[in-house]
Amino acid sequence: MQGGAPTEEHRTDEGKLYLCAIKDTFAGRIVGYSINSRMTAELAVAALRNAIALRDPPETIVHSGRGSQFRSRKFVELLSTNGLRGSMGRVGACGDNAAMESFFSLLQKNVLDRQRWATRDELRLAIVTWIEAPPSSASSTRPRTPDPD
Repeated sequence: MQGGAPTEEHRTDEGKLYLCAIKDTFAGRIVGYSINSRMTAELAVAALRNAIALRDPPETIVHSGRGSQFRSRKFVELLSTNGLRGSMGRVGACGDNAAMESFFSLLQKNVLDRQRWATRDELRLAIVTWIEAPPSSASSTRPRTPDPD
């Protein structure tokens, strides 16, 4: 799995909204995410908890950005207690987070840039709908959802 840093500020007329997403890079899909008006360690912890609940991934490497939310005691303890191993790229290694950058780029193109968002709830619903909706067979603009194993 790969953890993506909520590096973008998603703006609404009410204020900012942050998204932390966890991607299973083998399956090519988002398996956990969390959305909040503040970028905190709890945002990353909630996303990881959601991914763990869905995948139960023992001995998995969770690669993340270098943000403080991914170095927090709560996040590191959650990794450890679930048999996961944390991984962070080196400073300046721009290619190591390409899978998440691609996801956030598609989100920007297909949701965020489509209109001006009046409220956080309105944007939150649009983001959740886009992540959770099954992809159309003719479109590659949604995160890929694999067939169940």
